[in-house]
This record gives sequence, structure tokens and C-alpha cells, in this order.
Amino acid sequence: MLTIGPYTLKSNILLAPMAGITDPPFRTICREFGAGLTTSEMLTSDIDLWDSPKSKARLPQANEAEPRSVQIAGTDPHAMARAAEFCVDKGAQIIDINMGCPVKKVCNAAAGSALMQDKIKVRAILKALTSKLTVPVTLKIRTGWSRKNRNAIEIAQIAEQEGITAISIHGRSREDGFKGFAEYETIRQLKHLIQIPIIANGDITTIEDIRFILNYTDVDGIMIGRVARGRPWIFKELNQSLESGLAIVPTPRKLQHSTIYQHVLSLHQFFSTQGLQIARKHIGWYLDSLGVSKQNKLFIFGATTPAQQLEYLHEVLDAS
Repeated sequence: MLTIGPYTLKSNILLAPMAGITDPPFRTICREFGAGLTTSEMLTSDIDLWDSPKSKARLPQANEAEPRSVQIAGTDPHAMARAAEFCVDKGAQIIDINMGCPVKKVCNAAAGSALMQDKIKVRAILKALTSKLTVPVTLKIRTGWSRKNRNAIEIAQIAEQEGITAISIHGRSREDGFKGFAEYETIRQLKHLIQIPIIANGDITTIEDIRFILNYTDVDGIMIGRVARGRPWIFKELNQSLESGLAIVPTPRKLQHSTIYQHVLSLHQFFSTQGLQIARKHIGWYLDSLGVSKQNKLFIFGATTPAQQLEYLHEVLDAS
């Protein structure tokens, strides 16, 4: 079983932090279906920008299942440490450092995966956090900052030296973004050289993918992202299949429907006046996974109140 610091996770299949997706209601549902760990959407290290409702929603919530993990991105070691300490004061039990995001607005600020070009700054940031925090610090990286410069092993060795507790690695470089296909050879090599837990990420969508990657790389855990949109029950399906060695047993449609309804209701309650709008994207992913027609999606998107949205959703789900 995967262990991060003092925490032994109930599953080695984790939910990746994703901006605009892994909000508290979604994280809660994924945990209920067996995700070993869920991590908040990425927070900037500048805590002066945390007064917005969006940032406050990314902080750990008191009712979240333990351990509570928060991801931080930035370039200044002092600011990163200050932000991490603030999150711990708010209830975070694991701090995850983002050095894996390839998005331009993050990389243009030399944060995210752009940091992998600067080994001195990487070490300074990791040291700043691990020397001040008593909670586990984890790290998210890519295979390198370009296809020709796959330096994940070197960065991981620095991380291990500085007391990082676990590393998750996406099988693409910063240059790749999300194009092409993830490769796992770099991850395999890294796992055989690093003693701390390694978690593989990238293009993992099926139980066959998971079995292959676990066997080929010998990693300690798997992190899935976009495949969980509109399918939080995938964690239960994957865990059961991995434990039994048998094929996936699909989640009953009735349970899927009740999950969708409860998730949307939770979004309304958590986000208040913004809940109606935020729920639309989750509803869209759910209906896509169920094969619901575009016409019925537009019907639900036309709802103008939370109550109406739930009413329309109930009507469409009953008919599907």
C-alpha cells in the first residue's frame, strides 16, 4: 500500500489536481469512491491573492477526508514556504509542490514545469519547505523541460536529498504539453534510482494501462486525471479490478445517476450563487460519459436557477 509520510493510503490510485475540476465537492465524491488521495486545485504562492472566492475554495476544507493535500505553485522559496505554512494552519496535512504544469501563463512566470530548468532554484524551494514544515511535502514534475532535456531523474535526486516524501511524474516533458503520448521509460528509470514513493501520471485511462505501468515501471502509485471527469466512480471500478484481477465491473446506472444528482446539489451548496454556473461543466462531463444527446445537455444548460437545474437534470437522467 502507498505510504506518504505518516499516512498509509487506502488505495494507490490517486486523483490528479486539475484546475477548474478538482473542487471540494468533486474531491469528496472521488474519495468516497475509493481515490487514495485527492489534492486541491493549484494555488499561487502569493497569499495576498487568496481573498477571492476561487482561491478560498481551493484551501483545505474542514469536512474533507484525511489526509488533506494542497498544491502550491510559485518561484520564490520564501513565498512558497509562507504559503505552505498558511495552508497547514488551515488544515492541510500534505503540501504538494507543482513543478509539472506546462500551461503558458504558469511557465511564463518561470513556475510549474519551467522550474525544471533551474536546479539551484528547485533545491532552494524544496529546502525552504521541508525545513519549515512538519507535514509531508510531495513534488509533481514532468520528464523534463524539453524532449531533449529529460532531467527528471536529476530533479528527483535533489528532491530525495531535500526530504521530499513522494514524487508524482507525468510522462511528458514541458515542451510536449498534453500533445503526443506519455512515455514511461523515464519513469521506470527514475523508480529504480529513487527510494521514496514514485507515482506515475499521464495517459492512464484503463485498467490495462494501470496493470502495464505498474508491471513495467514498478511505481508505487498511479495518478489519473481527465478520465475521472464525469466518472468519479472509476476509482471503485479500477480498485476492484486491480484487487480481483478480473475485468472492470461497470457501476450500476442507478448509482451513477444518484451520484450525479448529489454532486450537483453539493456544488450548489458549496459555491452558493456560483454553483449553478460551476455545475454546468460537471454536468456536461457526466452527460458525455452517459452518452446523453447534445439536445438534452442544452436543455439542462438552459436552467436559470439551482432548483430548475436539478429538476431538468432529474428529468433527463430518468429518461436515459
